[in-house]
Amino acid sequence: MLVPDPSAAVLVEDLSKSFRGVAAVNGISFHVAAGSITGLLGGNGAGKTTTIGMILGLVTPSAGRVSVLGHDIATDRHAILHRINFQSPYADLPHRLTARQNLRVFARLYGVPDAEGRIEELAVNLDLTAFMDRPAGRLSAGQKTRLALAKAMINSPELLLLDEPTASLDPDTADWIRSHLDDYRRDRGATILLASHNMPEVERLCDQVILMKDGRIVDRGGPADLIARYGRTDLEEVFLDVARNRGAAAGRDVA
Repeated sequence: MLVPDPSAAVLVEDLSKSFRGVAAVNGISFHVAAGSITGLLGGNGAGKTTTIGMILGLVTPSAGRVSVLGHDIATDRHAILHRINFQSPYADLPHRLTARQNLRVFARLYGVPDAEGRIEELAVNLDLTAFMDRPAGRLSAGQKTRLALAKAMINSPELLLLDEPTASLDPDTADWIRSHLDDYRRDRGATILLASHNMPEVERLCDQVILMKDGRIVDRGGPADLIARYGRTDLEEVFLDVARNRGAAAGRDVA
């Protein structure tokens, strides 16, 4: 039985969401420790994106409760919206606006002080400088991913929720982005919840991993602990065991 941590950056209790009678998320509970990077893993349809949507307050739960940075997301999310942000490959930025214009809009929405300075800092850090004045609709998939990350970091969030943050990036750029995220967490004391299908990325970045399947949590633990528990050599093999109903998750009580 999971014991809730009241000091956690994210606290999820008995959370469920159904769409037209079909359970996308089914009674999950977990917490994300402040200052950690936690991986939320599972195959397509496992419930990861729906869970992130409920944490952000964009999706209304059918049951359960979410607390973010000490505030109930259902009743008090406006108190913490300026302290959080997210990135998703499913949320396009306006195509007609340039990369710079998009970031200016979000900087104003979040009330970022010295917005132009912050935009230039992100342009350098995320290698956006060469196409800052290009319409977002004309960017490559990898460039769009980096712009979406810049948008997610524009307000220097205390909690950053990321859905496939290195999708469409070449290996060199993806590695560089991972280093940047780890540095950001360390330097700012930020908390990151990361949904990813990239198992080496999760092994490298995450302190804890939550494994989901069919809307439920089927296992959790540190990457090294999970690898040892399943008797595997890496997290990708653990992921496959969970997806194929093999190994240590069978019969575990992880509610």
